[in-house]
Amino acid sequence: MNILFTCAGRRTYLLKYFRENMKDGDLIVATDMQNSAPALQAADIKLTVPAVYADNYISVLLDICERYKVGAVVSLNDLELPILARNKNLFEQVGTHVIISDTETIDICFDKQRTMQWIKSVGLETPKTYLTLKEAREAVRRGEVEFPLLLKPRWGSSSIGLEIVEDDEELELCYNILRKKIKKTILAQASVGDEYVVIQEAIAGDEYNLDIMNDLEGRNMAVCSKKKLSMRAGETDKATIVDVPELDRIGREIGVRLGHIGNLDVDVIMTADGKYYVLDLNPRFGGGFPFTYEAGVNYPLALMKMLRGEKADSDLTGRVNVTFAKNDYIVEIK
Repeated sequence: MNILFTCAGRRTYLLKYFRENMKDGDLIVATDMQNSAPALQAADIKLTVPAVYADNYISVLLDICERYKVGAVVSLNDLELPILARNKNLFEQVGTHVIISDTETIDICFDKQRTMQWIKSVGLETPKTYLTLKEAREAVRRGEVEFPLLLKPRWGSSSIGLEIVEDDEELELCYNILRKKIKKTILAQASVGDEYVVIQEAIAGDEYNLDIMNDLEGRNMAVCSKKKLSMRAGETDKATIVDVPELDRIGREIGVRLGHIGNLDVDVIMTADGKYYVLDLNPRFGGGFPFTYEAGVNYPLALMKMLRGEKADSDLTGRVNVTFAKNDYIVEIK
């Protein structure tokens, strides 16, 4: 079973985890638009491809899948997910399974406004969210929210463009600057219409990350919860695996109700009064997954078994109360 990792970037660890659970003769194929992407160095076959929004991007990936007999595709980039979801059937026609949810589920997760609406619809807490300056200002006047407020791209990735504002003057200034900045980045390709910035109440408290693992049919298999100890460049840098019943309940509720395929990376904040707020739904392997795997939750093995038509182990529980930290290392670009 050869596996293709697209937009490999810096996710060297994920290629390593899958390799540890692949059979002799299985190959890891990895693509990125830059040959210098560190994760390419961990692949058996490394290939440079066009940008995800290029007209020929999907045709290039399909050719790779046919040429290298790829059994499954794992995407590592938020911006690519809607594109792969729309073209999933084309990959199936060449015998390649794309581990990705349907277009509706991807859109719920990718569009921050729809994310908040969906979270509320299943009875979970989430920050109050507004699409315009007028809506946010009226909410402040009504006492519905108060400063500080959080600004971010409606269709965003990796905490790009995240701003915290302390008063109305700063709100207007940052809102207008962020709109201009988005139009100058790759996020402009994903942004739809005129309301492409969201304004949210800023929730303070202990930060957690969940890996919500579903099978290839969208049935929930397991939840792994981590308490974040520190962040770096928008990703969890240090974390402790925890056993919190309420987080497990929230994770299972999301996994069952959303019915996503594969892994879902979710951020949650617990406030001082004990309320849990769900912040983001990221339908992919996220920066918190290394902590899950190192604690003994072998989801890559479960996926490999399911792809081969075998029964996946139900034992997706690992150690708790263990702490891990990421550590950079250097790879030679060949």
